[in-house]
Amino acid sequence: MGTVSYDALLWLSFGGPEGPDEVMPFLENVTRGRGVPPERLAEVAGHYQHFGGVSPINRLNREAIAAVEKELAAQGLDLPVYFGNRNWQPMAEDTLARMAADGVRRALVFPTSAYGGYSACRQYDEDIERARAAVGDDAPELVKLRQFFDHPLFVGAFADALRAAHAGLENARTVFTAHSIPESADKAAGPPEEGGRRYSRQIGEAARLVAAEAGVGEYDVVWQSRSGPPRIPWLEPDIVDHIEALHADGVKAVVVCPVGFVSDHLEVVWDLDNEAAERAGELGMGFARAATPNGDPRFAELVVELIREHIAGAPARKLSAFPAAGCTVNGAPCAVGCCEPAKRPATGAGRPAR
Repeated sequence: MGTVSYDALLWLSFGGPEGPDEVMPFLENVTRGRGVPPERLAEVAGHYQHFGGVSPINRLNREAIAAVEKELAAQGLDLPVYFGNRNWQPMAEDTLARMAADGVRRALVFPTSAYGGYSACRQYDEDIERARAAVGDDAPELVKLRQFFDHPLFVGAFADALRAAHAGLENARTVFTAHSIPESADKAAGPPEEGGRRYSRQIGEAARLVAAEAGVGEYDVVWQSRSGPPRIPWLEPDIVDHIEALHADGVKAVVVCPVGFVSDHLEVVWDLDNEAAERAGELGMGFARAATPNGDPRFAELVVELIREHIAGAPARKLSAFPAAGCTVNGAPCAVGCCEPAKRPATGAGRPAR
């Protein structure tokens, strides 16, 4: 087996309930300190109960971890993989304590987001800081892997999924979606000298790369899953509003590609597979949704490539010169002022519950 300078990989994700009794405690974890009204939590809880109180995200993460473990073994890398979440079991703090008890002293961290921005990137740094503080002096050193929105394996997996979705519809309009965030948060995403907006600019670049790889000439980039009071501006247009606008323009069918997500979770299966698909059906429009990439074998290859950048000095493969943050160590941000959290009013504006 190969000798590496790291003892393990921590797979760090958002988390999700795996039963009806877990839904409200999970949502309370997600929204703690954000002033989200109880009626909004009840509404989102209803989305989860529609699926038996289970989000697919934990199951899909475990499947992806198994694929990564298999790929590591195939490449001769002896690197155990641990699973931790921000908002639900297995919690990152508990996982890191287990890693310390197992003798792990230095580990890489793979966050399940390809992008910059506060919730997509910087908040994972905060998760690392919080988990290490909880464990104390015995906490392993943690090195978070870089953003990968323009990695050829990520782009290729989405491009093939997009082509497959188009295969069942004629003359369909391609619509890329990503999670909406407040305008103020997007402006704060990235160093000021880059003009901020790292998140939305990276989403636009990923959409451009996937469309080019799939041979799609025309497409739209829209947003989904906004939350918070209407007076707080969020990135627009919303996917459902956009479907209505396309219908008004005579478009007969849409293929939706959730390029902002590496995996299915409640917001993908509810907001797209239910709400967006239902609205398209009401308007008599054809609808198909491209798959997210973490079930694609290339996703495991991508993760191991990112690991090899650290353990073997492998070159970083990127399809663009677009700004992307490098690794972070023990939660320290990759650049001063990068992806700062926007000031959040006490009205529940911020990343909504999934």
